[in-house]
Amino acid sequence: MASVTLVCLLFWIDSRASVIKEELEAGLRLLPEIQEAVLNNQSHEAAEGVRKLKTRTEAARNAAADPAWTLASAIPWIGRSFSATSEVARSADDVVTLGVGPLVEVFESLDWSGLLPTNAGTDLGPLKEAAPQVVSAAHAVSASASRLESIETEGLIPQVSEPLVRVRSQLRAASGTLWAAGNAAELAPVMMGSDQPRRYLLLIQNNAEVRASGGIPTALAVITLEQGKMKLDHQTTANALGRMSESVPVDKEQESIYSTRMGRFMQDVNLTPDFPTAAGTALKIWREKTGDTLDGVISVDPVALGFILDSTGPVTLHDKTVMGFSPEMPTELSGRNVVQTLMSDVYAKIPDTSNQDAYFAAVAKEVFSSLASGSGERKALFDGIGKGVDGRRILLWSAHPIEQNVISKYGVGGAISGESVAPAQFGAYFNDGTGAKMDYYVRRTVQLVEECTGTEYGQVKVRVTSTNTAPVDAATSLPSYVTAGGAFGVAAGSVQTNVIAYGPAQANVETASVDGRKTDFAAHHHANRPVGTVTVTLAPGQSSTVELTFGKIVQHGEPNLVVTPTVQPVKDVVLPTANAACD
Repeated sequence: MASVTLVCLLFWIDSRASVIKEELEAGLRLLPEIQEAVLNNQSHEAAEGVRKLKTRTEAARNAAADPAWTLASAIPWIGRSFSATSEVARSADDVVTLGVGPLVEVFESLDWSGLLPTNAGTDLGPLKEAAPQVVSAAHAVSASASRLESIETEGLIPQVSEPLVRVRSQLRAASGTLWAAGNAAELAPVMMGSDQPRRYLLLIQNNAEVRASGGIPTALAVITLEQGKMKLDHQTTANALGRMSESVPVDKEQESIYSTRMGRFMQDVNLTPDFPTAAGTALKIWREKTGDTLDGVISVDPVALGFILDSTGPVTLHDKTVMGFSPEMPTELSGRNVVQTLMSDVYAKIPDTSNQDAYFAAVAKEVFSSLASGSGERKALFDGIGKGVDGRRILLWSAHPIEQNVISKYGVGGAISGESVAPAQFGAYFNDGTGAKMDYYVRRTVQLVEECTGTEYGQVKVRVTSTNTAPVDAATSLPSYVTAGGAFGVAAGSVQTNVIAYGPAQANVETASVDGRKTDFAAHHHANRPVGTVTVTLAPGQSSTVELTFGKIVQHGEPNLVVTPTVQPVKDVVLPTANAACD
């Protein structure tokens, strides 16, 4: 009789396991549908998806709460696997009940078209009201993630441990996304002028003359936001601001790496890859030159403008004739031609620098006017802005410390230290040394190479390969404004670049080589991170590989890499991490 009871009990437990597995897997299949419905603003479909999902997770949770399952959890050795499965089922149901469900309700009440500023203004009330629920959902998902993180996977059967590891990863990602959404929901209304008007300095970084955070800030403007209404005014250029009579103070570590030029010229504020430093310095220069105190800095580059134009559609420069532009320049700018136009053609076809500046100003005015008019499809615009943020082509800094503390947690803040920086993060950054616009012709790849040490410390090589693709006759076929004509000691047609590599905190920069031969390099520290710099000069058609080796690395996580956004897509620049062969 006892044996029959045991067989029945095992059969019942097995049936409960099948229910848990089937219900959770069915629930996972529903998540993409819910996400798609939310992104397409299909509130009814999203709500129906959540109802189905809740049915699935409740069934899994009830199966895991069955007395027989609870009894099995007490069995030595194997009981921990039953307990872990119960925790996964409970956490899944909590995430749906406290996280996904409330979020879908929030998104039902939001008008996605109203989450971006326009020239007519935006009702920011719904977003402010949604913020507490988004933050609450983030807390709920974080709590579930923490519970699962506390489960020791060693000793669990593979059927339990493998899904547990996957669920942990998914919850970590979901938690990070929700916290970002919650922070955005709290900050965005205020930063868009819900309480009082906000004014930001717009820097358009031109990657044709590379700087560590992107490119030389050429066109400047002030963006005013009030109750979600956006206006672009006070357009000027870095050249027009001129040189500071006294350099704006910059911390000594960065000054030793990048010189006092950072605080003397608006064109050089971003010689440092640390955007908070660059932005803060830019506002100080702006205040000294104009007497105007602003609330923050927004930076974009021509590639990011292209992403915006992909969604808003082409813009037309109506005042081309008035400003005396070259007839060869396009009057219609789109995502297809804006990069070549702003990084190359404007210098090749408009010889007068004041007309170049006017063309840049006209493009910026029309792009932001199109953005403010609400042109294009909102989801596509969000996606385009997201691409710009992911590639560090759109950066943000607030002069208000509480807001900046939040922004600094994310990549959009462009910091080289702090919460947004992974423990094993490396950086490869570039500063032009030609004094011209030749970086449009440079193609680069950057790769991390993990090397063997036989010790507890890691060692990683940052390998940067650069090629000057300018025509062989660049010295004569390209305008002197593009090549600099040798004015700064670099032969016309050649490109000189300061290659700067950052390692993780507490590591050392140990050696440098150019094309396999050891070379001298400058070693520094910035925010407890080691920094090595090497200068290379490339004639047309020439390639070169710089390698900087970092040792005594104490971080054992997967190394990751951040690079200066250039004319190339970042995905073409960053190569997969390689492992050196061990003897």
